Formats: sequence, C-alpha cells, structure tokens
Amino acid sequence: MEVIATQHPDVLLLRPQVFGDARGFFFESYNRRVFTEAGIAAAFVQDNHSRSAKGVLRGLHYQIQQPQGKLVRVVAGEVFDVAVDLRRSSPHFGRVASFRLSAETHEMAWIPPGFAHGFLVLSGHAEFLYKTTDYYAPQFERCLQWNDPALAIAWPLQDAPLLSAKDRAGLPLAQCEVCA
Repeated sequence: MEVIATQHPDVLLLRPQVFGDARGFFFESYNRRVFTEAGIAAAFVQDNHSRSAKGVLRGLHYQIQQPQGKLVRVVAGEVFDVAVDLRRSSPHFGRVASFRLSAETHEMAWIPPGFAHGFLVLSGHAEFLYKTTDYYAPQFERCLQWNDPALAIAWPLQDAPLLSAKDRAGLPLAQCEVCA
C-alpha cells in the first residue's frame, strides 16, 4: 500500500495494490498489519455505507465526545472529500485537507479522530463506505458549516449543493464546539 500525503500531515491518502485482469480485480481494503506499519494503529468498531445522488453534500460532521477516526472509500462513483482539524490542541487546528476519491482509483483516506468530515458527490451517484474507531453517538454529533469563509474550501460546485436540514444548520468554525 502506498501512503500519500495530503494538505494535513495527519490525514493520509492510501493507495492499495490492486490486482486486476480480464475477470475483474482484487485488493485488500483493510489489513491490520499493513495499516499499523503505515502508522494507522486504529481499532475499528463500526462500518457505515451511504448512497447519495449527484450534488449531495454531506457534512461537515464530527463528534465532540467519542470522536471517530474514519477509514473512508468510494465503491461506486466519485466524491470530493474534505477533512477539517477540530482538535483545539493541534498545531494544525482549522487546517483543511481535500481530495477526490473514486471507485476507479480504489484510493482510501484515513481521517483521525477529532476531525470534521464531509463529501460532495461528483458522479451521477456515489456509494461511500467508512469504518469508524468509535460508535455513532447522536447526542455528541455536531456540524461545521460546509461553506464557512474562514475555511476557504474550494468545493467543485456548479450549482447549489443538496443539503440535509442538519447540514444547512452547520455552524462556522468560530462558533463550533471543538475537540480537546
């Protein structure tokens, strides 16, 4: 597996070795030993799967307690993925990492606990899988405003995104509860 740096030193893009031929392909999407050797010694407790239509923007979500590290990947379509460091004690607090993930490249991303995370669907639809290091805790979930000018995220939008009510109510970084 190749580990690729992003704009944030703690957010990693992961390129697995893919074995393909006329029949299709095979790759290991998770191998504890390989991930530990790459510096990701996470214990995953939950897997999630979402499907979204083109133009849907989900996020930027995080939990102020029980923060979740996430191993994310796309199994159908393509997304623009974003992570924002919300660890108050981090020297990189507020720094954004963004990249494209697609089923075609098989790349994954490691987003450590304490980050807000979201994505915009670029293809006709996208199926998004992610493993988490802690359980979903709705009472601790918060939403960072996806278009906060302080973050200057260059979302590749042609039209207004499709947002849930929760995502429309996201708060700017200056007003958000953050992680320790």
